[in-house]
Amino acid sequence: MSDLETKPASNTAAGAQVNPSNSKAGQWVSHVIADLGKNGIFVALIVVVVLFSILTDGILLRPQNISNLIVQNGYILVLAVGMVMVIIAGHIDLSVGSVAAFVGAVSGVFAVTWGLPWWLSIILSLLVGALVGVWQGFWIAYVGIPAFIVTLAGMLIFRGLALAVLGNANIGSFPGEYRALGNGFLTDVFGEFELDPLTLGVAALAIIALIVQQVRTRRGRASYGQEVEPLVWFIGKLVLITAGIGLFAYALASYKGIPVTLIVLAVLVLVYGVVMNRSVFGRHIYAIGGNLHAAELSGVKTRNVTFWLFVNMGVLAALAGLIFTARLNLAGPKAGDGFELEAISAAFIGGAAVQGGVGTIGGAIIGGLIIGVLNNGMSIMGIGIEWQQAVKGLVLLLAVAFDVYNKRRAGGR
Repeated sequence: MSDLETKPASNTAAGAQVNPSNSKAGQWVSHVIADLGKNGIFVALIVVVVLFSILTDGILLRPQNISNLIVQNGYILVLAVGMVMVIIAGHIDLSVGSVAAFVGAVSGVFAVTWGLPWWLSIILSLLVGALVGVWQGFWIAYVGIPAFIVTLAGMLIFRGLALAVLGNANIGSFPGEYRALGNGFLTDVFGEFELDPLTLGVAALAIIALIVQQVRTRRGRASYGQEVEPLVWFIGKLVLITAGIGLFAYALASYKGIPVTLIVLAVLVLVYGVVMNRSVFGRHIYAIGGNLHAAELSGVKTRNVTFWLFVNMGVLAALAGLIFTARLNLAGPKAGDGFELEAISAAFIGGAAVQGGVGTIGGAIIGGLIIGVLNNGMSIMGIGIEWQQAVKGLVLLLAVAFDVYNKRRAGGR
């Protein structure tokens, strides 16, 4: 009996010695692979940046170009925040480009034609966007018409209204405070320096806040007995992220400082990150996208959630229109063309699921940045717009194909 009892023990011991996953090195490697899988979109962004930095002989990473990347793509990133929420809930919005153009035209009437104060023009324009969201949300949530049909109709309606408001002409120029929304910078607040101290200070505070948040999260998981990543990998990730933030801040500080558009984006990401991860409304959005019938049986007021979701999308589309109009200092008939496709692409490239129920605000922002880097890098290289469109379409197709592949693999398991 003793021989029989000791054999399994010895076999287990031998198996533990030969199985690399039981060693500390194997566990470390498995954690690294798991983290890379979870943050694959972030890794993809780094790969795209490195690739175009090489192909453009470093022009992509020049301070002025990094700042321009944020300013030029700010309106797409704003739309991506709202679009990913709509997609998570299992809907789509094809009207955001036309709404952005319509609100930009209305803001031109407010600020230029009527001569209203810039701040009142912005507030009224955002209210117009909210009313657009109320209109579309009513048909989708309470009448029951699919969002695809309602927003397709909205794309035509609000494009026509934009042309009617403008009279097929341009409106400009806007007050300086209004233009700052799309072209302004927080610079020389503490005087003229080679490196803007405000930008460096904000970056330092962001790094400290990130480290504190990550340490608290790690300690919280450990206190509840949950598995945590190896300390070496945890510290290594913090060092890499800190270096990335530091280099980004250095580039901004050596040019003009913090773009106002970046401040708007940072506020949106923080607010909507909390909404989606820590609020009842955010959990209901995920529940509706995951299983609408189950959400209804659980007591979720699906119609109300859907209605307010599209009101929110209308406001964000209005904000994107204001940023775009401010950057160009012009409200024109061609504004908003293709915005909806860029925003949808950003959401899907950022990891949103086609069927709904999956997606993050951060992923949508990274997806938007990937599109921005592709546009910027190919423009620097002198690649024609026809090939730029083809490359972006291929990237979108591969991103969705990767999502479908992952779902099939998970289903097989």
